[in-house]
Amino acid sequence: MTLWMYEIRMMVRPRMAIAALVLLSLLALASLVSGVQRMDSQRQAIARVGSLHAEDLAAVKAAHGDSTDAGRAAYYSFHPTWNPPSSLAFAAVGMRDVAPYILRVRALGLEAQIHDGDTFNPELALAGRFDFAFLLTFLLPLFVIALLHDIRSSETESGRERMLRSLPLGVQWLYARRAVVRITALWLCTGLPFVIAAMQQGVPATQMLAVLGLAATYLLFWAGLCLIVAWRGWNSGVNAATLASLWVVIALVAPAMAHVGIERAVPVEQGAAIARAQREAVNGAWDIPRGDTMQRFYAAYPEWRDSPPLGTGFHYKWYLAFHQNGDDEVAPLVAGYRQGIEQRTAAASTLGWLLPPVGLQVALTRMAHTDMHAHLAYQDRVRGYHAQLRRYFYGYLFTDTPFQQTDYDNAPRFEAVPTAPTPTR
Repeated sequence: MTLWMYEIRMMVRPRMAIAALVLLSLLALASLVSGVQRMDSQRQAIARVGSLHAEDLAAVKAAHGDSTDAGRAAYYSFHPTWNPPSSLAFAAVGMRDVAPYILRVRALGLEAQIHDGDTFNPELALAGRFDFAFLLTFLLPLFVIALLHDIRSSETESGRERMLRSLPLGVQWLYARRAVVRITALWLCTGLPFVIAAMQQGVPATQMLAVLGLAATYLLFWAGLCLIVAWRGWNSGVNAATLASLWVVIALVAPAMAHVGIERAVPVEQGAAIARAQREAVNGAWDIPRGDTMQRFYAAYPEWRDSPPLGTGFHYKWYLAFHQNGDDEVAPLVAGYRQGIEQRTAAASTLGWLLPPVGLQVALTRMAHTDMHAHLAYQDRVRGYHAQLRRYFYGYLFTDTPFQQTDYDNAPRFEAVPTAPTPTR
């Protein structure tokens, strides 16, 4: 115990070490506060959805009077969907910073509505928000380098290493003990603020332990690199330059090059292209004979085949039918887009086994339900809800059943899937 206390005193003796530990603690606190504020803002926005939807629906009802047809109701009424953040989302914001977490949909063509929200620039979003995951991935290794780059060279340059080699237990155990003390200090500077924030957000204990374990494993990786370089016998300046170069390559250059390589290997059509194709199909339907449109629709959805004839005037069931036909027309594009995104995500996960920074990001966003899989799952829930809306309005529209004011309130409501307990205050 005396030896361990001595190493702690040795670590905190230089002012640079104290400044580094304090700065790391402050950065950890700032990253956690930033993430918590971001998620609180999103939860507040989601909490306002219900009241705003009620106001919007009341305005639609007032505009249409006591009675209207289901087609007008389907066209003018928007229905909110939302993707609530998990309790751990504050630590790894992930896709929630660039992808929509609230989406208002109508019972019209869905794909344009979904992919209109995917207008972010992936290159600009590559670095990510300053959250706890960013701190661990990019900044923590720099503090490891600052505290461990001279773990041996400082003793050599001061002329003490020859004396240390005469110790009974060997100089290797001394350096190992020194490394353990410094790594533990860095782990505590990041782990303690995280635990406090996680408890306040209601994160399950198993997830807290998993995040702390990932942080410890990542620390050990960088500490191992530092010890390998230190054991080469170079001076402190060379050690620091070598480790800084390794950080640039491993944390910045290699992931960026791998990102470009994955994009080239797995080309994916942009979501905006899907929205454009769907709109072109919808706009082109105005020039197609109405009978051809309805025949195509009834072939795909025979349950509505017995609907009364259109007649000569405008009918909303024709309008909604060619919107649905537009969705069906771009379905191969949507499937290809989904397959390409999933292949890219799988490639990034595999890359994480070779590049620890990528692996850490993938693991944290997956646990926080802020990765691409979570975003695609939200889109799937929106599609399922949209299908319920269509069936509801089609039930009136294709049977020429009058649509009353009270029928607005009977429309299906979106049910979000909870991803974690609600944060405690």
